[in-house]
Amino acid sequence: MKLRIIGILSVMLCAACGGKYDPTASPASGTADLDELARNYLFLELSMGLHDGAHVDAYFGPAEITAAAAESQLPLAEIDAQAAAMINELQDLPADSPRHARIEGLIHRLGALRTRILLNQGQTMPFDEESRLLFGTEAPDYEAAHFDAILAQIDALLPGEDDLSARVNDFQDQFVIPKDRLTAVFDAAIAECRRRTLKHIDLPDNESFTLEYVSDKPWSGYNWYQGNAQSLIQINTDLPIFISRAVDLGCHEGYPGHHTFNALLEKNLVDDLGWVEYSLYPLFSPQSLIAEGSGNYGIDLAFPGEERIEFERRELFPLAGLDAAEADRYYQLLDLLGQLNYAGNEAARDYLNGDIDRNEAAQWLVSYSLNSEERAMQRTKFFDTYRSYVINYNLGKDMVRQYVERDASDQAARWQKFEHMLSSPMLPGDLE
Repeated sequence: MKLRIIGILSVMLCAACGGKYDPTASPASGTADLDELARNYLFLELSMGLHDGAHVDAYFGPAEITAAAAESQLPLAEIDAQAAAMINELQDLPADSPRHARIEGLIHRLGALRTRILLNQGQTMPFDEESRLLFGTEAPDYEAAHFDAILAQIDALLPGEDDLSARVNDFQDQFVIPKDRLTAVFDAAIAECRRRTLKHIDLPDNESFTLEYVSDKPWSGYNWYQGNAQSLIQINTDLPIFISRAVDLGCHEGYPGHHTFNALLEKNLVDDLGWVEYSLYPLFSPQSLIAEGSGNYGIDLAFPGEERIEFERRELFPLAGLDAAEADRYYQLLDLLGQLNYAGNEAARDYLNGDIDRNEAAQWLVSYSLNSEERAMQRTKFFDTYRSYVINYNLGKDMVRQYVERDASDQAARWQKFEHMLSSPMLPGDLE
């Protein structure tokens, strides 16, 4: 089956001529051109976005393609058929370097798009198969005993008679940022994340972001990239925000995380190379494993060793009006809680596979992630919306760490590899 979506550039006539985009026409030439296919790919992703509001995370490409998708209103079955045809055409193209990376990137994106269509059509598949088809990999499967050993260390750190989850959450309550101090704390944290990042990575002179505080969301923070090196970063205030989350979110959503990643992709791939497909970020695609993995690893890269603890004690604790007397034990706890992060994957896997219900998933999160009941229930809502996406945070971080630190023993070399990763069309398989 030949691709029937016409190339945008070849048919978008000037307004004075009264030209109109026709998504059903055949390409004017008999051969598929890679730039043309990239624009047709955008048309399919934007068409999918009309069916699935979470699918297109960011788009700053040609407005004409958005208008064409809105006008055409392709049904899911037609989007899938066109995506399958496009994969065939891409596979027929000569895959010489540097075209190989671009072709492979488009093929993987289209494969993820077809998987997301199946899910939107009501089809189901095992959690691990879904994550492999969408994000290019699958997370390890841990038994409860793996987490029990870590829980025993936390129990020793915070001894008491109450349930361990209750002890952990009661202890952390003394590190909640008062709502009237959120702006001061987050502004300082993000400014430091940015300062440290700019020492190693050159960003466009015009880059900036807007910070908003929101509620009633299934996530704690989100970066909505706007294009032209601009972002909208939102922080969810539904639940109390601990002091450690200021640097976490400042790095993850901003510097050197999502804002940095998107700005570098836009400059290096879209602006410099003309790879227009990177003007769209499909959330359910292999790009997300690198995006979330780099966002989380970027925290450790920007604040190596004890530097984060020292900064938070010196700058953020006073701004939040918090007592740092128990800070040492707090950071020991955070390190151990980080070792439990794969417990969330286990809850998501069993819940989405239908092996446990929502309440059982929330109870697992209380017992093995040591979430409060409120946070555990919020996380099950995240599972509902984003499904196997959860693997991108922990597995993605581990894969990014292994890639960056392989044969890079000093910080300068690690920053160099990290920037290369954020500036190139890498796939999860390239991290191995």
